[in-house]
Amino acid sequence: MRTRPGRRASTVVVTTAALVVLLPVAAVLVGVLQAGTAPWSRVAGSGWVPLLGTTLALLALTLVGATVLGAGLAWLTTAYRFPGRRALQWLLVLPTAVPAYILGLVWSSLLSYPGPVQTGWRAVLGEDTPFPPVRTLPVAAAVLTLTLYPYVYLLARVAFREQAATPYCAARTLGLTPLRAARRIVLPLARPALAAGALLVALETLSDFATVQYFGVDTLSVGIYKVWRGQFDRPAATVLALLVLLLAMALLGGERWLRRGARFSSAGHDPTPMGPVRLTGRAAWAATAACTLVLLLAVVVPVVTLLVWSTTSPLRGVDGSFDQTFLAAAANSMLLGAQVAAVVVVVALLLVHAVRVDGRRRIALGVQATVSGYAVPGPVLAIGALLVLAAAAELLDRLGLPGGGGLVTGSVAALVVVYAARFLALGYTSTEARLATVSPSLTSAALSLGVSPRRVLTRVHLPLARSGIAVAGVLVAVDALKELPIVLLLRPFGFETLSVRVWQLAADSRYEMAGLPALTIVVVAMIPVVLLFRNDDDGAEVTSDVDVVPPMEPDTSLVGVAR
Repeated sequence: MRTRPGRRASTVVVTTAALVVLLPVAAVLVGVLQAGTAPWSRVAGSGWVPLLGTTLALLALTLVGATVLGAGLAWLTTAYRFPGRRALQWLLVLPTAVPAYILGLVWSSLLSYPGPVQTGWRAVLGEDTPFPPVRTLPVAAAVLTLTLYPYVYLLARVAFREQAATPYCAARTLGLTPLRAARRIVLPLARPALAAGALLVALETLSDFATVQYFGVDTLSVGIYKVWRGQFDRPAATVLALLVLLLAMALLGGERWLRRGARFSSAGHDPTPMGPVRLTGRAAWAATAACTLVLLLAVVVPVVTLLVWSTTSPLRGVDGSFDQTFLAAAANSMLLGAQVAAVVVVVALLLVHAVRVDGRRRIALGVQATVSGYAVPGPVLAIGALLVLAAAAELLDRLGLPGGGGLVTGSVAALVVVYAARFLALGYTSTEARLATVSPSLTSAALSLGVSPRRVLTRVHLPLARSGIAVAGVLVAVDALKELPIVLLLRPFGFETLSVRVWQLAADSRYEMAGLPALTIVVVAMIPVVLLFRNDDDGAEVTSDVDVVPPMEPDTSLVGVAR
């Protein structure tokens, strides 16, 4: 029987990509097994139990805060009409453009003793009036909530808009209040979306180690960085990385458990989807104020603060030239982002092409394993990559070949590979979503006519997926610009990006000098958000309280963008 063309190439592509993504994870597991019990004793002696407890507490607070805030705003902008709703419903996505470590930097500065908040507090209430403590876990969780709630907001909003109006209206006619009807009818049907959004929030919280340090909170991810960079204890850092990985796996299992047996109510069985009801009077303005307050705290105040810092900090040297350190960091960030985007879009297109051309289940499973890198926390990928590089350097030294030392100290190539493993899911999702609108029969027809898989790729799949590839490239490049944990652990000596520059200046308490690189990251990150969501509205405003407007789904390809 004749083998379907292209199967060997598909196997090679998918297997290679899966190995690159899964090898760092395997390296962490092997490293822990090889290290024995001594690293566990050192980790226990350094207090890993408090780190674990703090991590779990931070996860719990952030999950509750982001889920309540995201789902609440999604219900508010979906179920009701109020002044400014059409603009606010997509402006509420903008906090995804403000990385958590930048938002934490701004608010830790504003809330510090010499900051404007405490200065105003003392001026109004007196010098001796105590101010609530700032460097605490709840404040860190609040900052993470403000920047991560859009994950829940986006998915919950789509789930609410897809639901039919009949069950909710029936509950209202039976005497339930709007909030009780939403809690008993709408939320259970949206449980899978809420669980998926909460999972993304939890994974991002688990990966963060910069934001929490601004508020004096030590988590497992913070411990990884301190042990690896501060104590140079590779086995102990590997043990901490394993703990973070186990937590991530537990979160994935918990998300599966939460949406077990859940089913969406399809609007296809009911031609009347849920429509927003107009609010009037104080309720309408209270809804506007609530949405505006979130935007003020998460976007407006940070951006204005960064703008003020950028204009007041010394941007020029003594010779009048622009700050060369900033220019070098910006150039490195753009070059790294472009390289990562190019690698990701090429690999993503090859993976999508392999699935459509090959069709075997093992290929589909291999692709799913490949795109699972996004679920692995950044510090774990970085530690795993460092272990792989160390093993490769040792092998080169044994063979008497040069280059081993360069591997240990890091390289831009290693950064590109690990970034690609981390963000490949974004590129694959965008590309696959674009080709999903094309019937598989088109690919089968081309192959049946004797066209080679390579020509199908260049003449059929590439032209049809062009728009998805463009979106994927932008999203990946922006994520690479914002990424901090991986580049801090893997960067070569002397290699700075904008995110590293912000981190270093914040660590030295030079907040104003961090304004320009931080503002650059935020402005660039806002571009895809605005482009993807500016057309998300429910149509023209209406005056009737019972008008129903057909829903338009927003483009949720931004869901999952890493900070």
